[in-house]
Amino acid sequence: MESFGVAAATVFRSRTSGWFTGMALLVAIGGIVSIAVTDGPAGLPAAWPFVAVAFAGWWLFWYPSVVFAADAVTLRNPIATVRVPWAALIDVDTKYALKLVTPTGSFTAWAAPAPGVWGTHAGKVEHLTNLPATSYGPGGSVRPGDLKNTDSGYAAYVVRSRWQDLVETGAIDVDHPDHARRSWNWPAIAVLLVIGGIAATTLGGPSL
Repeated sequence: MESFGVAAATVFRSRTSGWFTGMALLVAIGGIVSIAVTDGPAGLPAAWPFVAVAFAGWWLFWYPSVVFAADAVTLRNPIATVRVPWAALIDVDTKYALKLVTPTGSFTAWAAPAPGVWGTHAGKVEHLTNLPATSYGPGGSVRPGDLKNTDSGYAAYVVRSRWQDLVETGAIDVDHPDHARRSWNWPAIAVLLVIGGIAATTLGGPSL
């Protein structure tokens, strides 16, 4: 898990985001360097597939994040970005990933998946105690996705804690919820299509 403050907001990324992004960059850099050494500058047009790998690594693993700000939670997913004002929340779920439920629909965070078997077994007592009240199910049960040592659990813990504080202090009106707003990430999608198209043309071109 990675969490850090940026301009009065906290940005959360999955614990594996840095590893996968780094692997994609290493593959891309290694491929481009290999082409440059073998074929010289004339061979660099054949490096477009590696450029596509680098961009896809950033797009799929580093760009996705959950941004906690004073007025809203923003889910940055590869295809779309969803801004959920605190007053728009009506439930938080972690069955498969962090999911924010609003009057206009449910929105899942790409950056906060629920744990697998390893993540579940790595949980300790401190990871399931002192959670916000809405984290607990019947009989005080806690879902694996709510454990604080997991991506979904940590993100849910931050969301629920802030949301609970706002509700209890009367800062938001739960009887008149706000609405989430989704915007499509057209610039990133366009760049991916262009780079992917060029890379496909390069791979499918005639061999000399």
